[in-house]
Amino acid sequence: MMISSWRRRRAARRAGKEQQRNENGEMELTIPRDFRCPISLDLMKDPVTLSTGITYDRENIEKWIDAGNFTCPLTNQVLRSLEPIPNHMIRKKIQDWCVEKRSYGIERIPTPRVPVSSMEVLEILSKINVACKKQDGEGCRGLVVKVKSLAKESERNKRCIVTNGAGSFLSEAFEAFSRASFDENVVVLEEILSALTIMFPLDGEAKGFLRSVSAMHCLIWFLSSGDLSRRRNAVLVLKELVSSSDQIKVNELSEMEGVIEALFKLVKDPICPTSTKAALTVIYQVITSSSTNEKQVAKLVNLGLVSLLLETLVETERGICEKALGVLDGICNSEEGREMACNNALSMPVLVKKILRVSNLATEFSVSILWKLCKNEKREDGGVLVEALQVGAFQKLLLLLQLGCVDNTKEKVSELLKLLNLHRNKVECVDPVDNFKDLKRSF
Repeated sequence: MMISSWRRRRAARRAGKEQQRNENGEMELTIPRDFRCPISLDLMKDPVTLSTGITYDRENIEKWIDAGNFTCPLTNQVLRSLEPIPNHMIRKKIQDWCVEKRSYGIERIPTPRVPVSSMEVLEILSKINVACKKQDGEGCRGLVVKVKSLAKESERNKRCIVTNGAGSFLSEAFEAFSRASFDENVVVLEEILSALTIMFPLDGEAKGFLRSVSAMHCLIWFLSSGDLSRRRNAVLVLKELVSSSDQIKVNELSEMEGVIEALFKLVKDPICPTSTKAALTVIYQVITSSSTNEKQVAKLVNLGLVSLLLETLVETERGICEKALGVLDGICNSEEGREMACNNALSMPVLVKKILRVSNLATEFSVSILWKLCKNEKREDGGVLVEALQVGAFQKLLLLLQLGCVDNTKEKVSELLKLLNLHRNKVECVDPVDNFKDLKRSF
C-alpha cells in the first residue's frame, strides 16, 4: 500500500513537470507503462520477471530482496523463488523503442549479461571438486579462472558465488594440490590463491583446509617468492587465517622458516596499502599471540623493524598508522624492542605527534608505547623522559586528560605525567612538532 501511494505521488510530480515542459514549448516523450519499473518508474534496463508474473528492473528488485523482503512489491504475494527470470521479450521491445525514439536523445539500452545462478555456481564448484580428486591441475585451473571471471562481472555474481560456498571448495582444492607435487601444481595453486582473495570472509571450514601443514607451507612459499601478485595474495590469505583466535596455528605460523623475513620485506618494500596493512596485522598477531613471541620479536628487532615502523609513521594513512603503532607497542613489551626505540631519535617526536591526531586507537597505542619506554627509563639524565618533554608531551597528555579517554589509557597518562613532572625543571617545555590551536577531537 505504501509503495502504491508513493508511486502515485511520484507519477503526479512527474506529470506536473511534464506539463510545465509542454507549457515551455518543449517536446514531451512518454515512456510506455510496460517499459517502466514499478518500483522506480524509470525505463527498465534489465527487465526480470518474478514468480508472481510482475516485471521489474533487476537492480531495483534485487535491492528490494536484499533488504529482506520476500514478497512482490506490487501484489504483496509471497515469492516462490528469489531468482528473477530475465524477460527477453520486454527487453527487446524496450531496445526497439529506444532506437525508434533516438531523435529525442534516447540511447539504446545495451543487452545485459545474464547473472550467474546458484545452480550454475554449484555445477562449476562440483567440477572443481572432481578435478581435485583426479589431480587434474589444468582442468581445475580453467574452472577457477571461470569463477574469478564471473565474480568480477558484478557484485551480484560475487555474492552468489560466495553464498554457495566457493571459499570452502577453493580452499579444499588448494589443500589438495598442495599435498601433491608442488612444482607440477604451482600454476593452479597460484590461480586458486588469487581467487580466494575475492571470497573473503572465509568460513571456518575454508580456514580449516588452509591451516593444514602443506597448505601453510605453500602460502609461505608464495609469500617469500619474488612475484608481487603472489606475495600480495598470500599475505591477504594469511591475514584472514590469523584473524580468528586459534593461538596454536599462530604459533605454528611464527615458527615456519622464512615467514618473519617475508612479512618484514612486505613492510619495507610495500606493494600496496592493502598488503602492507595485512602484513602488519599478521606480524601483530605473531608477536602478541605467540607463546614463543620473544624469539620472533628479537628476529624482527634485528631486522630493523623498529626504525622501519618509526619512519613509516612519519607520514602514512590512518589504517597503516594504527597497525604500525600496534606492532610497535607489541615490540616494546620486550627489552630489546624498548632499547631500540629509546635509541631512535624519531621515537618521541613521532609518538607525541600521533596523540589526538589520527584516531582513538592510535592515541591509545601511542600512550601505551610512551608509558612502556618512560617507566623503564633508568638513565640519570632522564633520557626519553627529557626528550618527550622537549617535544611537548606534558601539554599533550594534559590535554588528553581534559578531553577524556578510556580508563586504561587514563591510568597510563597519569603515571606518565608524574614521571615527566620529575624532570620538568631540566628543560623548558616547548612544542616544535605540534600545534593545538585548531584541535577538535571527540572522545
